[in-house]
Amino acid sequence: MSRSAGQWCARPDLPGDHYVDANIYTSQEIFDQELRDIFAKTWKFACHESEIPAPGDYRALNHAGIPIFVIRGDDGSVRAFYNACPHRGAKLVTEVRGNARRLTCFFHLWSFDDRGQCIEITRAEGYEQAGVCKSANGLRRVRCHEKFGLIFINLDDDAPDFDTDVGDVMDCLEDVMAVKPLEVFHYHEVLMQANWKQWHETNMELYHEWGHVVNRSTAIMADGYHDRRWIIHPNGHGTLDPMTVSYDNYKGWESRDECLLPGLRPGELRLVDLFPNTTILVRATAIRIDTTIPIAPGVTLLEQRGLGVLGESEHDRALRVRHHNEIWGPLGRNLAEDVVFVEAVSETHRRGASRWGQFARHENLRAQDDEIMRAYYRVWGRHMQREASNPLAGQTLEENAK
Repeated sequence: MSRSAGQWCARPDLPGDHYVDANIYTSQEIFDQELRDIFAKTWKFACHESEIPAPGDYRALNHAGIPIFVIRGDDGSVRAFYNACPHRGAKLVTEVRGNARRLTCFFHLWSFDDRGQCIEITRAEGYEQAGVCKSANGLRRVRCHEKFGLIFINLDDDAPDFDTDVGDVMDCLEDVMAVKPLEVFHYHEVLMQANWKQWHETNMELYHEWGHVVNRSTAIMADGYHDRRWIIHPNGHGTLDPMTVSYDNYKGWESRDECLLPGLRPGELRLVDLFPNTTILVRATAIRIDTTIPIAPGVTLLEQRGLGVLGESEHDRALRVRHHNEIWGPLGRNLAEDVVFVEAVSETHRRGASRWGQFARHENLRAQDDEIMRAYYRVWGRHMQREASNPLAGQTLEENAK
């Protein structure tokens, strides 16, 4: 039966953690708070170690609205800093990637080393009267942690350390990612007209796999797909039991039983979701890492990396790249469909055509159970001190829609 305007806008007759209010995706107020209370206080995947292999190599990014760079020092250690000169605030590195044994600000030529120490002030004698000196003008350091070659950063000096926050959620990747050195062989970005959470949802809410042509034949119809279970970890993280994907169910594709990554069976798929916005997907022959950079409530920059074995043969690399790009590359059979999904949802949210999103499936924690989503938004609510189903409590629905 169709519904009237009042019925359409009425809150779902569901428990509060079984649905969300579209304002969590569209509100500027909520977006700004997310940057402060989630992104600035939790661990963020920044880059892979292979992106900064040599001393002086750096990788710049924007995190929580703040320019950051990660750099490998001459001692081999990886460190992270605000990408801002303490003198007048100019960015120190202006390229996304590069090498700089000496970080020199182009504005006034102050220089810094890879430990964040100020090593030169141009015409320093002019500052003697005011007492400005090199020792008091180091860079603002950012906490940094490496796990299986993945570099994570945290802007909050008082946040729990990485191992405490993540716990054992990544243990299922150790036999794959900690055996042989890996490297990024593919990187691309997608600017989406959608909220950053809507993308992360695609890596948790597997009910939408019915919308993927390839997934319907290679995964959903594979033995054991619906029997595997979610493991809900503290702090918004989650993993899913492995499965064997039947790639040869899709015309023109072959089984992935050659060039396997360490620890994997032919066709094996593993998944790890890290709060708030990073997913590690491991297939038999390739690894994909998703992370996002929120730009505005309805604009998100998606970063995707493909990883393979460092130093492998040309044959193995070519096969791995083909397998990766068939489904995960920019022209593959997965990415484009997911972007269409989230942008279609975002458009109706922006225009007020839809007010609620339901996460009400119960399948005893099996693959298409929504408990991973409910758990995620409970943690989101804890950080935000808001309920995802009623984030603008105290305002009317009409006021919320404005």
